[in-house]
Amino acid sequence: QVQLVESGGGLVQAGGSLRLSCAASGRTFSTYAMGWFRQAPGKEREFVAGISWVGSSTYYADSVKGRVTISRDNAENTVYLQMNSLKPEDTAVYYCAARSGVSILTTINPWQHWGKGTLVTASS
Repeated sequence: QVQLVESGGGLVQAGGSLRLSCAASGRTFSTYAMGWFRQAPGKEREFVAGISWVGSSTYYADSVKGRVTISRDNAENTVYLQMNSLKPEDTAVYYCAARSGVSILTTINPWQHWGKGTLVTASS
C-alpha cells in the first residue's frame, strides 16, 4: 500500500512559480510510476504530468508543457512538480497519484493510489 501526501500549494500571482511535493510511504515507491493530476472547480480531473519509476521518462499535458517539470527522488520517496509562469487557468486542486507499472498513463482509472490534494491558486 502506498500513501501519498501533497504539499506546497498556495496563492501566487500570475507569472509566479510554485513547487509541489508529494511524500510517499511504502518501501516500494521506486517501483511505481508517479503522476500529477488537477481538478478545477466544475471540471473533471485531468492529467498534468507523469514520470516513470526510474525517472528516465516524463510526459506532460500540452497545456503545461514548457512551464512544468516533474521529478522524483526515490531515496526520499518524494515526487515534485515545479510550476513556472503560472496562469489563472492553472488554478485547481493538484493531486499526486501512483501506479504499479512502467507506463505513464494519462487517464485516471489506471492510477491506484491518490493523495488528498493541494490547492493552487494563480491570481490575475
